[in-house]
Amino acid sequence: MAAEAGHYDPQAVSPQQTADVARWRKAERNRLRAERLALPVAIRQSAGEALAGHLRELIRNRFSGANGCVISFYWPIKGEPDLRLLMAEMHAQGAAIALPIVETKAAPLVFRLWTPETQLVRGDWNIPVPPPNSPELIPGIVLTPLVGWAAGGFRLGYGGGYFDRTLAAMSPRPYSIGIGLESAQLPSIFPQPHDILLEAILTEAGERYAKEGA
Repeated sequence: MAAEAGHYDPQAVSPQQTADVARWRKAERNRLRAERLALPVAIRQSAGEALAGHLRELIRNRFSGANGCVISFYWPIKGEPDLRLLMAEMHAQGAAIALPIVETKAAPLVFRLWTPETQLVRGDWNIPVPPPNSPELIPGIVLTPLVGWAAGGFRLGYGGGYFDRTLAAMSPRPYSIGIGLESAQLPSIFPQPHDILLEAILTEAGERYAKEGA
């Protein structure tokens, strides 16, 4: 890498450093995704159950429970922690549950209502999503799946920039919670100017980051 993890200024880098970061991030994404998919199913299930418990506690403590909240979950792919049972639970508790959808390439995500009765259709990357006639929502809480993460609220995603682009465009900005595995922690993601800090990061080990004053 062209810069050390603790001494990287995203506002003062050369084009070569930017290219180095892009190559490094691609390699780390591939490595972390392969490691996640190689985990036994039972380990992934256990991590998902632990994460659901930590998320339940965070929402109870910060928002006095799910009732009345508009929460964007995600449909798990590629070994991501599975929180679908918690989606149904919080729907039953009075939360409005949304799922993010890529409706326009290189544009902010759209959030549409999900209920246990919703007939999902195949969206971008073949991910199940609510149909176009499902009501659009503006979430106050957004869960963002993590390929990797670093202290300070930094997220390494899949590289499309959709969550960064979406969070940057939303005003007021929702409370964003990164959901990932403890083993996916990195010393740094070598942050770039477009990277949006998360308000919190949860892993199966618990709350690993919470933004002060958020």
